[in-house]
Amino acid sequence: QVQLVESGGGLVQAGGSLRLSCAASGDTFTRYAMGWFRRAPGKEREIVSAISWSGMSTYYADSVKGRFTISRDNGKNAVYLQMNSLKPEDTAIYYCAASRGRYDAFGDYDYWGQGTQVTVSP
Repeated sequence: QVQLVESGGGLVQAGGSLRLSCAASGDTFTRYAMGWFRRAPGKEREIVSAISWSGMSTYYADSVKGRFTISRDNGKNAVYLQMNSLKPEDTAIYYCAASRGRYDAFGDYDYWGQGTQVTVSP
């Protein structure tokens, strides 16, 4: 099974940018659709963005469309989330996740990283 490790979180001012990375190991990376989820304080976990195994199909939550970009490098076994124009409401723990199913079947993601904190100050 795949193991996932996120990096790239931190503290940034509103309007700033961060790039999250997720390194995968332990299995063939192209078997997996990949997703980024987040959990804000006091809220349930939500999907942010997802990408198919080939990278040809992507999904974005309405709240991040036009600001975030998901990408993957199958040669490096990595998935990325470029986050621009960050807002205080983007503050959350961001999790990388993998699924052997469809990239847009969000309930099927069953391999998870440990999470990385993103904090956006006003």
